[in-house]
Amino acid sequence: MKQVANNSFLKRLTFILSLVVLSGFSQNSFAQEVITIQQAIDKTLTNNLQVKQSKLSESLSDETFKQSKLDIYPSLNANVGQNMNWGRNQSQSGLFENTQRYSANGSLSTGVDLFNGLTKINQIKQNKVLLEANKTNTEKVRNDLTLSVITSYLQILYNKDFLKAAQDQLSVAKKTLNREQILLDEGTKTLADVSQSKSQVATAELNVTNAANALSISYLTLAQLMDIPSSTTYEVQAPAIDSFNSQIGSKNAEEIYKNALSIFPDIKLAELNTSASKIGVSVAKGRLYPRLSLSASYGSNYFYSYNSILPNTLFSEQVKNNVGKGIGMSLSIPIFNGLQAKSGVTRAKINLMQTETQEQLAKNNLNKVIYQAVADLKAAEARFASTSNAFLAQKDAYYVIEQRYEVGMVNSLEFSTAQTNRNKAEIDLIQAKYDLIFRAKLIDYYLGKQIIF
Repeated sequence: MKQVANNSFLKRLTFILSLVVLSGFSQNSFAQEVITIQQAIDKTLTNNLQVKQSKLSESLSDETFKQSKLDIYPSLNANVGQNMNWGRNQSQSGLFENTQRYSANGSLSTGVDLFNGLTKINQIKQNKVLLEANKTNTEKVRNDLTLSVITSYLQILYNKDFLKAAQDQLSVAKKTLNREQILLDEGTKTLADVSQSKSQVATAELNVTNAANALSISYLTLAQLMDIPSSTTYEVQAPAIDSFNSQIGSKNAEEIYKNALSIFPDIKLAELNTSASKIGVSVAKGRLYPRLSLSASYGSNYFYSYNSILPNTLFSEQVKNNVGKGIGMSLSIPIFNGLQAKSGVTRAKINLMQTETQEQLAKNNLNKVIYQAVADLKAAEARFASTSNAFLAQKDAYYVIEQRYEVGMVNSLEFSTAQTNRNKAEIDLIQAKYDLIFRAKLIDYYLGKQIIF
């Protein structure tokens, strides 16, 4: 009786623990955040350190621009000094005697460039363009991250469907193995049939393991892009594939390219770099011209000597009487300085040619990728249609073979082949579906549209 009571208690305890575990699992699942594609993009653009780093570069460029504007204003500096000395010094009468002396002086000075080959003016213009370039680079970083999020997001969706398909295939393989084992026991199947089924189960289990690992990695990749803890559990919202059908008729590659030229950050950044380089040539040429500067100063001093034969004048009187004023103008003409100015102009011109080439390369590359993207979208639509038909055909063929197999009209090898063909057709369909979605979203990306599912 005691043994029965213990068994009853253990069963109740096991039941209660199971409920607790299931409840915890349910709450865990319920607590998982479901993230849409736009939310994933927003989180990435808010948290990702690449965006923050680019914004800091913006701030530095903005400070450089402000400083260049202040450089055209006159400079103003104050100078104050004092000295004390003691010991044997020559007095005003010409004799050497032990004495202590104290002196102080103060002055204000100012200077301004009247002409410097418009170098400072052009530097302001260049720094303004470079500030815009840095802002555009931030847009480029955001754009590139957006594309990375789309890719990672769709990779999760693909891996989820792939895992589900693998799990379904494993379930079918296990049922087939169980059936083969029963038929072997009844004497209507051979060990070869059972071995074939075991091989199918082993392959299906490996596919499930690989699919689960791929899914975990894709979740981790997106989490790292969003810069959230890698341990965060979340789900992604799946799109409806129907909304991506029959789109290609409205996609004209040349129109997309012309539209992208005016909005795509890569092109705008390249154009701004070229503009900055053009102004850079003017900045370099300005250093070939003479520099005319104006300066002015105002100051006074005070002197006091201990043990002096002559009386020391009061501080206020000395400061008033010792006032000195000055004004000057200087002209600096570059004649020979190791050809630095001329070399600077040459380097600036070469830099301009480089940025012009980079701008044209950026435009050429954009043209190529857009034409390729449109061609890929056409191919993806055709592939999705063909894989859909192929999957339906393989699915029907598998159903027929399965029915014939159950009544012994086909052998296990034929049945295994039909199952493998069906599984491959399903995987091809999954790949084609997400390839179509990605290609369609890539066109929206080049058109500057908001990416939504």
